[in-house]
Amino acid sequence: MALDLVGKLRAAVRDVPDFPKKGIVFKDITPLLSDPALFRASIDLFLERCHGRKINKIVGIDARGFVFGSAVAYELGVGFVPIRKRGKLPYQTEVAKYSLEYGEAEMEMHVDAVTAGERVVLVDDLLATGGTSAAAALLIRKAGGNLLEAQFLIELEFLHGRNQLDPTPVASFLKY
Repeated sequence: MALDLVGKLRAAVRDVPDFPKKGIVFKDITPLLSDPALFRASIDLFLERCHGRKINKIVGIDARGFVFGSAVAYELGVGFVPIRKRGKLPYQTEVAKYSLEYGEAEMEMHVDAVTAGERVVLVDDLLATGGTSAAAALLIRKAGGNLLEAQFLIELEFLHGRNQLDPTPVASFLKY
């Protein structure tokens, strides 16, 4: 990955202080998404990681993982699977709980979205504490999927979220 590309992508990510609550610095990717060249470059980063891996499905996490994951799946010519917050999918689902700062939340995936032995890559915009991603990885594995890698545009390394995904390999492109 060219350093000038990383710099351009990093420059397009806007810091929004105190969102969604005081003390949080939100990494806003909407400026990157609205720039056609930067959006394409960000998708290309995911595609480079997927090259030659014989992937069957890309799984994206609600909601920005849908943006990146569906574009990657389209370019690869493979299926796309959404993992959503509980209560948002219309068919039978498998559910995984994960911890939040105060309490728990749940993610779900359709029971027939991933079949045993399928080679899957998990895609999302941001890896923070890793709870949501770990729940997604659990759902993929419960379905019998072979989770090859979890990929993120941004990783907040100081939160050590990749530890929640162990033993899944993790790739991230912009590290803070």
